[in-house]
Amino acid sequence: MARELEWLSNFLSLRIELHKQRKFDAQQLYKLEPPQFDQSVSASPYVQLVTQFNMDLPERIVLLLALLPHIKPEMLDIFFTRNDQYGRVFTEFGGIVGNNHNGFMPTGETAIYVLAADNLELRFYLSKLFSKEHFFASQNILYLEHIHKNEPELSGLLTISKEYLSMLTSGEHHRPEYSTDFPAKRISTKLNWDDLVLASETYDSVQEISIWLQHGHHLLTDPEVGRKIKRGYRSLFYGPSGTGKTLTACLLGKTAGLDVYHIDLSMVVSKYIGETEKNLAKIFDHAENRNWILFFDEADALFGKRTQTSSSNDRYANQEVSYLLQRIEDFPGVVILASNYKSNMDPAFMRRFQSLIRFPMPGENLRHQLYKKAFTGNYILDEEIDLHEISRKYELSGGNIINVLRYCAMMAIHNNEGYVTEDNFYEGIRKELKKTGKTM
Repeated sequence: MARELEWLSNFLSLRIELHKQRKFDAQQLYKLEPPQFDQSVSASPYVQLVTQFNMDLPERIVLLLALLPHIKPEMLDIFFTRNDQYGRVFTEFGGIVGNNHNGFMPTGETAIYVLAADNLELRFYLSKLFSKEHFFASQNILYLEHIHKNEPELSGLLTISKEYLSMLTSGEHHRPEYSTDFPAKRISTKLNWDDLVLASETYDSVQEISIWLQHGHHLLTDPEVGRKIKRGYRSLFYGPSGTGKTLTACLLGKTAGLDVYHIDLSMVVSKYIGETEKNLAKIFDHAENRNWILFFDEADALFGKRTQTSSSNDRYANQEVSYLLQRIEDFPGVVILASNYKSNMDPAFMRRFQSLIRFPMPGENLRHQLYKKAFTGNYILDEEIDLHEISRKYELSGGNIINVLRYCAMMAIHNNEGYVTEDNFYEGIRKELKKTGKTM
């Protein structure tokens, strides 16, 4: 990186010198070729990125300009040169000064000035660096951030994404945290597939997603199949709370080595027109090239059955659904929607998904397995507790049974008992039944 920054410094100095001489010699400027990479040493993240996209000179200049405010902001002080004729900075330099950051922050205009000056033909040609089709944008590497509306396109702040800033400076991938700018939360689990108890039909359907995560890229690169199918995989998980929908999503991510992000649609959907789209756009824009698994909970908050549109709000709600559907269909990774009831979902939406997977309440045999897996280690059950009889009598989900374990373990510690007593076990069951409106 040191050699790259030295090259950029020489490039900028020559550019300013040409500016003072009121001439722009593209050939003279572009003769300052970027340094060659040493193939004998392990490649840094910067070298890997430049090599991956075979970046040419203008692309490397733009990438470095976006990086400078974060790694060597003083190199941009050269743009504080004043125009003595007008007593202000040169308009063509572009750039802004931040609220807290006292240095020069380059804009799109800064980059175009450095590379093209007032050569209109070259300016128009280089503007493609900021188009949606260019890999800078399509791979979410950098973009022009517009602070105020109705200003020139190139006045946008030259902004490197947090993901690539983290990767290029620390070698680590940036993982966004839940915020108003990113209404999604990364979820994970310490459990394994052996800890998950599902009906065989449900388990087999889930494994189809796992197989897609392993081999989907082979299908997409197949010359015949690849042109006929869409990227990504879309699935609906439906069934009562506590039946393993979220845990299954976490295990799919854990097995494939992918991050799983949980989006509660009931929280994202806004009563204010246009806000839902903005919230969803933030999520998909972050996720577009990350190969995440997106898990949308409470899906019927947006995908519930629609009545005939009778107001502008109804029509806008349908537009939001259409927007989300389009982003889901275009997303190259796995998208899972979760709902408690399939009947709440609009059939027109469900036809867009590769699989509809039912997570039913566990039957007697599955409940028995859940109890046996839950109560192990230090929290063995009193010999008087008949799990077969309890599994037969009380309909509880896996989530309920884990809550029973939590209560019993807490009481065992509190009472300094080395096992789960019959009284505490039944009290735990009673509490869970009460939540669902049932009694023992």
